[in-house]
Amino acid sequence: MAQVVMHNLTKVFKGGVVAADHIDLTVNDGEFVVLVGPSGCGKSTVLRMVAGLEDITLGTVEIDGQLVNDVSPHDRDIAMVFQNYALYPHMTVAENIGFTLRLRHVKRDDARRQVQDTAHVLGLENLLDRKPAALSGGQRQRVAMGRSLVRQPSVLLMDEPLSNLDAKLRVSMRGELIRLHQQYRTTTIYVTHDQVEAMTLGDRIAVLDHGRLQQVGTPDELYRHPCNVFVAGFIGSPAMNLARGRLEPTDDRMDIVAGRYRAPLPAAWASRWPGLAERTGRDVIFGVRPTDFELTSATAEDPAKMVVTAATVESLGDEKNVLFAAPSDQPRTATAGAGNEPAQMWTARLDPDAPVRFGDLIGLRMDLANAYFFDPDTQEAIPAMTPAASR
Repeated sequence: MAQVVMHNLTKVFKGGVVAADHIDLTVNDGEFVVLVGPSGCGKSTVLRMVAGLEDITLGTVEIDGQLVNDVSPHDRDIAMVFQNYALYPHMTVAENIGFTLRLRHVKRDDARRQVQDTAHVLGLENLLDRKPAALSGGQRQRVAMGRSLVRQPSVLLMDEPLSNLDAKLRVSMRGELIRLHQQYRTTTIYVTHDQVEAMTLGDRIAVLDHGRLQQVGTPDELYRHPCNVFVAGFIGSPAMNLARGRLEPTDDRMDIVAGRYRAPLPAAWASRWPGLAERTGRDVIFGVRPTDFELTSATAEDPAKMVVTAATVESLGDEKNVLFAAPSDQPRTATAGAGNEPAQMWTARLDPDAPVRFGDLIGLRMDLANAYFFDPDTQEAIPAMTPAASR
């Protein structure tokens, strides 16, 4: 096992396309770190630079204290699991797993024992004589992981290894990956565009966008304390609801106003979000998690209520997601988390028995005590002094 240190890591392709922009990230010995972000954000490029498969434009990569910028991939003591498995179709499972041992001239008896041990851990003992064509997708992925783990590398790199599997198998394989990491404790860097996968697997998560590192932290830290609008809109499923609004003083209170929606902030707003006081009368971006809505009557008197039309109702068995038009002063066209403006549609996660159908006019009350606020110019979070009670 080893520590991986990326300092000022930068990759600029021909034509001036910046795929990785001055990234500083340390992956500790035995840690499982997930690089996550939308397609094209640079996460696979970062992984390939660590592996030595992509030249570094600027900056350094150190593995176990050794500068490896000019070290060949073969000599970095790393293993990589690819999206497409990359198994040799003419070889058996045993031969595929043991291929790297053969390249390293490990003695035949030792190699056989290591292959058997690895196959036992991965539940492949009964498949060792089969060829890849006779295996399911999940079995092929386990063989690919076995080939990487069999020689016990210092660092394991994984590039969207579950993306070719169906939804049910991905859930199963996530549990398998967690079990394997707990057993081997190999330093692991894992790339995915699936934030649910990232939240499930990572000790820490590094969120990238347009080649830049946005935030690094535990899954809980990123979910509870996003540092900017992008992270807030990317982490969480369904995503955080975001809208542009204004802070308007009314008598002895402060209201958040967005289009026809107006609601008072909690009485203790000044101590909870002291940074809001200087923004009185100005725009902010505010965010509310889908779980922070309560269904009320569309006709009930409630100053914090919004009346909306259920544009889509998703019944998922244990929950019901209702999509509706976001409160706004003007139309927005961006997708949540993908740009600098909030999305047009919001989501409320309600009780599965909530009596809501497509087209219904309903009342929704937001729990603004759990709201998030962001500066619309910098996109940075306006921090809360203490965590909200329900988080």
